[in-house]
Amino acid sequence: MKQLQVAVVGLGRLGSACALALLDETELALAGVVQRPGAVHTRPGRLQRAPAVAHVRDLPVVDVALVCVPTEAVAGVARELLQARVSIVECAQLEGRALEAHHAELHTFALHHRATAIVGAGVEPGVLPLLTQAFELLIPRGQSTAHHHPGVSLHHSPALGHLSGVKDTLTGEWRGADGAMQRYVYVELQRGADAEQVRADIAADPLFAGEPTQVFVVDNLAEVEAEAGQGLVLERRSTAAAGAHASLLLEARYDLFAFAARVMLDAARRLPALRHGAHRYTLGL
Repeated sequence: MKQLQVAVVGLGRLGSACALALLDETELALAGVVQRPGAVHTRPGRLQRAPAVAHVRDLPVVDVALVCVPTEAVAGVARELLQARVSIVECAQLEGRALEAHHAELHTFALHHRATAIVGAGVEPGVLPLLTQAFELLIPRGQSTAHHHPGVSLHHSPALGHLSGVKDTLTGEWRGADGAMQRYVYVELQRGADAEQVRADIAADPLFAGEPTQVFVVDNLAEVEAEAGQGLVLERRSTAAAGAHASLLLEARYDLFAFAARVMLDAARRLPALRHGAHRYTLGL
């Protein structure tokens, strides 16, 4: 099978993540990276041999371009590429009406130039709204809450060491846009401990009284401590009127740029099967 030749436009954290991920792909190949003349970003070691040019037209073959520039520059770069009939994937962090207007503009532009685009192919927009929709599908009458906690600093908390069944804990806190404090506790249990009882004991501990607290039982605290980047807790609970109680809880820790790169590569693989125009990203597009 012929590999799709993929150019990465912009080599910041997102562009670097996309380019590095392309090096390990079998269906996609890194055609090169596009940087503005005088750009300060240096190429990571594995990318030193990749072609680096000032404009996508300087690369011999490009089937798809991943637009990895700041959100405010995406529309202009996307229009220029589509005008050259280069298919694109982008993940501008837009939502609501701004995302709808962006999609409509690129759709009209892509149709006019007989090109193809996938918009919103990142974590948000992209995968996170799909997870939210899945929760709402499974619990149609309920309430959803989502807490983002980028850069939460986790620390060991000996104050919980007295609780039965607790081997070690990491705790952190994050204040949302509304000013409310949200606490997070990651617990490694002693062998044979009852996870639900430990959760109840932590919730009842005076240290956490009066503060919303999410408790997550993990196999290895060292792995949690080593991870950095974005954090998310997505929860949906059914209302009393819905009958039998149901709840869904998603707790995630991830590198935002690495996840966005994986979504963009997934979108790139799907582009050849799509009609001209701009398409909103969805799983199984």
